[in-house]
Amino acid sequence: MTDFWRRPTVSAALGRRPLIGVVSIASVLALAACGGGEGGEADAPPTVEADPELAAMVPQEISDAGSVRIGVDASYAPAEFLDTDGQTVIGFDVELFDAVAGKLGLETEWQPAPFGNIITGVDSGRYDLGISSFTINDERLEQANMVSYFNVGTQWFTQAGSTAGVDPDNACGRRIAVQANTVQVPDIQARSEQCVEDGEDEIVIEQFEGQDQATESIVSGKNDAGLADLPVAVYAVEQTGGQLETLGEQYEAAPYGAVVNKDDTELAEAVAAGYQAIIDDGTYGEILAEWGLEQGAIEQPEINPDVSAPGEE
Repeated sequence: MTDFWRRPTVSAALGRRPLIGVVSIASVLALAACGGGEGGEADAPPTVEADPELAAMVPQEISDAGSVRIGVDASYAPAEFLDTDGQTVIGFDVELFDAVAGKLGLETEWQPAPFGNIITGVDSGRYDLGISSFTINDERLEQANMVSYFNVGTQWFTQAGSTAGVDPDNACGRRIAVQANTVQVPDIQARSEQCVEDGEDEIVIEQFEGQDQATESIVSGKNDAGLADLPVAVYAVEQTGGQLETLGEQYEAAPYGAVVNKDDTELAEAVAAGYQAIIDDGTYGEILAEWGLEQGAIEQPEINPDVSAPGEE
């Protein structure tokens, strides 16, 4: 599969792996998941050993099962997306929590689902956890316990050399793509409302179930621009061989959180301890470095952190 690494670096060197004849973002992401490249297969994710003290923190029912069921939207590369077999979920989010589960003495069962169904799935007991780039905000904290593990903001992107002239601070009348149920939806809706208040045309907002579909609509020219979490936007730029480019800088950085049932504080505490363990032993930093995402690292996970300060999405 050409010269792509299984674990591509997301860096400022945009478009450094050019593609010929790109048809869709879905095919691009499939290529990116393949092994190979100048040095052969990319390094495997680091392995960790179970910590008996941490394993003892896991609720008995999950401990007895030996595994944890995780709801995930596998369309959000590079955080979580499907490998070329169409079944295996990979990404930096996946590698981080696989390491956490390893510390807790558990196997992981990644179960793809629509993003908007994951928190309700955790609430109903269908999933033990939700790991899918969930930005922690007040609305979600009302529905679930959330354990912070990464920090990231929103980034706009558009076709490279676009003549649409999209300005993130004044996108009135433009067609903008976002993934449904993400924090980017109220962001762009508020911008559109401001346009109307100012006597300008509203923003035409198209919501997609998967981020891959939203990104493809920008590549095809159907939409003028989009906004997504920074790693997703930059990854899309890289993997489309420069067909896309970012607009401005990321803004309103906020923590990602692992979603745990509101009543299950025991599991939330075990997950927080697991993240702290991989931070302390260097596994966390190693994984983020492989993906070029060190700038989003945190030093200490928190359960239900206060995100009500100005700038929270």
